[in-house]
Amino acid sequence: MKIVNTSVKKVDGMGVVTGNPAYTEDLILNNNVLTIKLLRSPHAFAKIKSIDVSIALKVPGVEAVYTHEDTPKTRFTLAGQSFPEPSPYDRRILDEYVRYVGDPVAIIAAEDERAAEKAMKLIKVQYEVLEPILDFEKAIDSHILVHPEEVHTNFEIGYERERNIAAKAYAEKPGVDDGFLQSDIILERTYYTQPQMHAMMETYRSYSYFDVNGRLTTISSTQIPFHVRRHLARALEMPSSKLRVIKPRIGGGFGGKQTAVCEIYSAFVTLKTGKPSKIIYNRKETHTCTTTRHGMRLDVKIGADLEGNIKAIDIKALSNAGAYGEHAPTVTSLVSYKTFPLYDTVPMRFNANIVYSNTMNAGAFRGYGATQGTFAVESIINELAHELNIDPTVIRMKNLVEPAEGKYITSGDIKKCIEIGKANFNWEERVIPREVAPNKVRAAGMAVTMQGSGIAGVDTAAATIKLGDRGDFNLMIGVTDMGQGCDTVLTQMAAEVLDVPMDRVAIHSADTDLSPYDPGAYASSGTYVTGNAVIIAANKMKEEILKGAAKMFNVDINEIEYLGTDLKIGDKLVSLEEFAQRSISFEGMNQITTTGTWGGETSPPPFIAGFAEVEVDTLTGEVEVIDYLSVVDCGTPINPNLVKVQVEGGASQGIGLALFEDIKYDKKGRVISDSLMQYKIPSRLDCKSIRVEISNSYEKTGPFGAKSVGEVVVNTPAPAIADAVYNATKVRVRALPVTAEKVLMGIFNL
Repeated sequence: MKIVNTSVKKVDGMGVVTGNPAYTEDLILNNNVLTIKLLRSPHAFAKIKSIDVSIALKVPGVEAVYTHEDTPKTRFTLAGQSFPEPSPYDRRILDEYVRYVGDPVAIIAAEDERAAEKAMKLIKVQYEVLEPILDFEKAIDSHILVHPEEVHTNFEIGYERERNIAAKAYAEKPGVDDGFLQSDIILERTYYTQPQMHAMMETYRSYSYFDVNGRLTTISSTQIPFHVRRHLARALEMPSSKLRVIKPRIGGGFGGKQTAVCEIYSAFVTLKTGKPSKIIYNRKETHTCTTTRHGMRLDVKIGADLEGNIKAIDIKALSNAGAYGEHAPTVTSLVSYKTFPLYDTVPMRFNANIVYSNTMNAGAFRGYGATQGTFAVESIINELAHELNIDPTVIRMKNLVEPAEGKYITSGDIKKCIEIGKANFNWEERVIPREVAPNKVRAAGMAVTMQGSGIAGVDTAAATIKLGDRGDFNLMIGVTDMGQGCDTVLTQMAAEVLDVPMDRVAIHSADTDLSPYDPGAYASSGTYVTGNAVIIAANKMKEEILKGAAKMFNVDINEIEYLGTDLKIGDKLVSLEEFAQRSISFEGMNQITTTGTWGGETSPPPFIAGFAEVEVDTLTGEVEVIDYLSVVDCGTPINPNLVKVQVEGGASQGIGLALFEDIKYDKKGRVISDSLMQYKIPSRLDCKSIRVEISNSYEKTGPFGAKSVGEVVVNTPAPAIADAVYNATKVRVRALPVTAEKVLMGIFNL
């Protein structure tokens, strides 16, 4: 391979560092665009009795004010999932019920922000304030109903509105009860994972206008342009053919922009007024009125013999969907989907309820349920290892999957990742607690994880390649690069197959009018799913070029050799540029365009073994991560440098989940950690050393043997760090984050 498996520079790298890309707000060219502001509920749960907007409408510059009486009655979901969506259709554009502090009450459209905010203060709302459910552990069978209305679901997801259950999840590998009977030791523990903010740099925003043909166009910072179009069509009660969604450069997403948070408001205002409109969430709105990671309680029971052979694992989960059910059934299901196959011979059972509460709703977040499941399962396996006095790496080597043909996991080797990690981390020495200074103790912990590569049997992606008249190529895709580098790796794949330099391939994404269909950037699908589509399209292009040359030069196709930038026809070389000019011109009358579509029945998992060394101040309880090593198996890395960057970023995010990040509510349900000053994410100082080692393997169903790497990177820090803290202090923190207060109180109680 010439280009694949090399650390080439990102195709958009120089533009990003020099500030050239156009983000959503940069593309607002109309000088008369309306500014949208949302009046939001001050109550966690209430019914709107009346709204008086008459005074607000008199404010100079105010174009319109809309309430639930002005919006369609259709209910929908904003989850970025392929149709038919599994998430419940439980929301309207505006509703007479508000279900969390920050839920929209009215839409104000004005000439500028000042007028909109002035009008907002003049809207008079009478609420019937209702008792909220702020503790999700009290939601089931509460006398309070978060959703009293009837809700549509496309599948049987276990929805029980009258019990505040948004969805259920169940999975089982046979033999659990027998496994516990055969166990010499049984542990039962309860773990809590907290909601987490995405904290991307670019907040949520969208801009809508009617084009010259009268089609409603929305430019949005989104991971899911095709899903956004479908959601807008349903919510606005208009055909998708009248809608267009464009995704420009995105300033980060991490799963947050897999939910169509704000596009519906600009599209609605433009539809009603006929004028272009924009909505831009400020940082406070982003932290209080969007989506979070699902907070969960996980009750885990594990049984094993005295040699460390695990006989059974039973997981009962309670997951907090918040006010609405976006991604409710699917996120929680991944607790089992991404832990069961890792310990494939262990009987396992998983039973979960996903409940409504009157808090900000949860949604997609990098790791998508596997993060929570990994924390619970890996933590209890670490605890089992301590109970049996067995090294945590050894107990895993006894129980982890052995890939083989015919199994769910056929490639890669998580045990090899552990071996590489132990050697590079100096595990045997660092796992032993040692005092490095007065009141400063260091120790290490570890965990393993897996994820997936796209959604097997559900999502398909397409890629289109066009041969230009100068012998260059246009690669058109629908997947969205939000910083992870998919534009680069897909360009690498196309250039590799077409045997041309990367600068001969220009990549374009994503526009629902111009791009081929793609579900979007989620489920770790970009490299694996869209990459396979790119390879199909590129191979078709080579075939069509050979066919065209055979016809043009009146020779047998077998006499032509494709050499990338040239064609060898007998003893003669014809440049691809010459062929392209003649093919497109009157002589050939054929601009060659090919499309490849791919969707598979497989989702091969990448693996990571994570190793953490921490230093704990036993006087204050403060925890510092001194060194973190991720050993990743993602098949053939298309761009090893981008793999390392992804792993480093995911490890940082996982360290934040483990130690710092926590969404705080007051007693009335208001988020008080509503800015990056109050909500702490890791800085460079908190991530002293993050190292990455790649364990190469080959996945036969993947493009050039590749698997995904985008999500798996975030899963191991929390259980590894929690166990490192235990090794250093004998304090076991089972409720994230592992704060200094929890550690110090644990030390006091030893």
